[in-house]
Amino acid sequence: MTTIFDKIISREIPADIVYEDDLVLAFKDIAPKAPVHYLIIPKQPIATLNDANTEHQALLGHMMLTAAQLAKQSGVAEGGYRVQMNCNPDGGQVVYHIHLHMMGGKAFSA
Repeated sequence: MTTIFDKIISREIPADIVYEDDLVLAFKDIAPKAPVHYLIIPKQPIATLNDANTEHQALLGHMMLTAAQLAKQSGVAEGGYRVQMNCNPDGGQVVYHIHLHMMGGKAFSA
């Protein structure tokens, strides 16, 4: 099943891309929940975190390190930021292609 993220990766749909390498693509969220809100998506389609396995360990770690790098580049690392991944409907997942939300630039409650 093709998702909107697959179409962003293939450039069928435009996005405000802030970072790209061989493994991931990061872009600004179109409905930001914070002044800085990026989505970090793997180029390899994995529907949910439940579908990830030990073969994906390096990719998942790379996604986290990319979030930290983007937080530093956007100036929110020192003040703090949130990294979040939703899984399935009750977890708030809307697009079934795993992705990290990196959000910063404001204080979050616990």
